Amino acid sequence: MANIKSAKKRVLVSAKKAARNKAIKSNVKTVVTNVEKAVASGDKAAAEAALKTAQSALPKAESKGILHKNNAARKVSRLTKAVNAMN
Repeated sequence: MANIKSAKKRVLVSAKKAARNKAIKSNVKTVVTNVEKAVASGDKAAAEAALKTAQSALPKAESKGILHKNNAARKVSRLTKAVNAMN
């Protein structure tokens, strides 16, 4: 542990930010997985509902700096394409 007060504060602040980033990233992974599972099961209604949630969560993660904008856009695009390809 650091001895200087500002260094101690940085350790605490960075731990708090890391926890926040981890929670957001975990949520994004869960949302994407839910869409993929719905597509795999063939349930179009569930897939569309999950896609709507994903289309909200991904740009939020992007705006907070968790994902790069192109990464978020690519994920949304691929998920949308997968849902639209369902019969």
